[in-house]
Amino acid sequence: MDIQRLLLIGVMATLSFMLLTEWVNFKAEQAPPPAIASQTLNTSSQQSVMSNGNAAMEIPSATSAPQVPSDELPSVVALEQTTETAPSGFTASANDIISINTDVLQLQIDLSGGDIIYSGLTEYHARIDTPEIPFVMLQRDEQRLYVAQSGLVGANGIDGQTRARFVAAQQNYNLALDQDSLQVDLIYAENDAVTVTKRFTLYRGEYLVDIEYLISNNSSARWEANLFGQIKRDSSDDPSADNSSGMGMMPFLGTALTQPDERFTKFDFEDMAESPFKKQLPGGWIAMIQHYFLTAWIPDPNLTHTYSTRVTRSGFNIGGFTSPALVIDPGETGVAKASFYVGPKDQYKLAEISEYLDLSVDYGWLWWIAQPLFWLLTKIHGLVGNWGVAIILLTVLIKAAFFQLSATSYRSMANMRRVQPKMVEIKERYGEDKQKQSQAMMELYKKEKINPLGGCLPILVQMPVFIALYWTLMESVELRQAPFYLWINDLSVMDPYFILPLIMGVSMWFQQKLNPPPPDPMQAKVMQWMPVIFTFFFLWFPAGLVLYWVANNLLSITQQYIITKQIEKGAAKA
Repeated sequence: MDIQRLLLIGVMATLSFMLLTEWVNFKAEQAPPPAIASQTLNTSSQQSVMSNGNAAMEIPSATSAPQVPSDELPSVVALEQTTETAPSGFTASANDIISINTDVLQLQIDLSGGDIIYSGLTEYHARIDTPEIPFVMLQRDEQRLYVAQSGLVGANGIDGQTRARFVAAQQNYNLALDQDSLQVDLIYAENDAVTVTKRFTLYRGEYLVDIEYLISNNSSARWEANLFGQIKRDSSDDPSADNSSGMGMMPFLGTALTQPDERFTKFDFEDMAESPFKKQLPGGWIAMIQHYFLTAWIPDPNLTHTYSTRVTRSGFNIGGFTSPALVIDPGETGVAKASFYVGPKDQYKLAEISEYLDLSVDYGWLWWIAQPLFWLLTKIHGLVGNWGVAIILLTVLIKAAFFQLSATSYRSMANMRRVQPKMVEIKERYGEDKQKQSQAMMELYKKEKINPLGGCLPILVQMPVFIALYWTLMESVELRQAPFYLWINDLSVMDPYFILPLIMGVSMWFQQKLNPPPPDPMQAKVMQWMPVIFTFFFLWFPAGLVLYWVANNLLSITQQYIITKQIEKGAAKA
């Protein structure tokens, strides 16, 4: 029996199964988004916000505040949940919204609650052919509801059945060219007894927003409330996954947080609905993750917070935190604070913001291989300035690292090719007597000093590296909309003309011709179809990954061809 050939088929079948499994996981069906018409910001209102001048804001009347269902805000011991009240029909007007713009962020904030209801990332384009349109993360419109909420709940909290209504000095705030930071204050005053200032601080070149509640207690009674922050999202599809491939690959979409005994815990929306999470944890963070981008709340690292995930009766997915009560005596002031990140999954920047937040760049169980590969890829890119060239050079380095191991495999295959006529002769001699056939084959291997497993084990060793590189290329936002040359203008999506996959298929077919043909007709047919099957798989894979495979195949062909010719020459001389 041709043990080597069977193992090769097994390796290829395993790899095919793993790739197909990833497709199935990525294309898991998403629940349809809930109706959000009752809490939307219409398009005309958004446009008017961007165009209005710095007019002074008027405090909206309390009657205009929409009621909030009781399960959409966190509850604490001092705040009893009331009977759920359906949201009233409410569409924010232009005067309810302020806009904040820095060099990398465009934000819109609803003065009802001071929630961030829109974020545009100006350094990242929605589409490669529309560089003037920023990629949108947070939004509250007919297409999607995805907002960052924060407030004060508890004994004297200003957020409950209705949200606190703030006032701002102007409608538009812009980071000036000579500024490194921009501070925006929203004011809430309750009969001059207690004044709450919600302060947003943004920084040049940064996607991290510092949010502070500055409370001045001018009353005669003790004031007490809990800071909360949460990310509220419907179940609509990941907009960044639309750019991944023609097959609609969808990486993880859901909530994640860190725990002392588990650095990275994630919950998809189905998990959140079936098993709500609630736990007190020191410091930490909680994030909503999608392909290439994320939003995350990072509360005070010196406190223990209550983290939770849940799905409301209205169908919204919520992940957030509630901090311990802030107690302020009469005549005193106090501060409650947290940070909010809305931007790309830049693992080095995320690592600086909070411990283990960089694990949101999820390389799976092979992270210990993927991390060094990404580090090496970025270093090479720093030298050559092109991610496609960096992938090719990384492939060369990986090939060099496995050079001796590959050489062993190719020598084994070349020797198998050399004795192929003898193997065919043995099969013909013993016919259907499989036992004698196998015994004769083993004697031949022993006489010719051939290890039938020698061609398979090196391939098995290299498979984890390929899978790790697959995740590295899939998860790296740096490759999003990164051009190569000629027709490849985005390495993170499929080749629009399928040229690279076809080259990969041809190279795989040519490489197969260098291997000894299997004596079994069925095995031969399977091997003949392998290049076709892999070409079909790779038609919709990101061009960066196909580029790696093409480069690897070409290097392998060169190495295998040289070794095969050397062995054939040696055999001819003998």
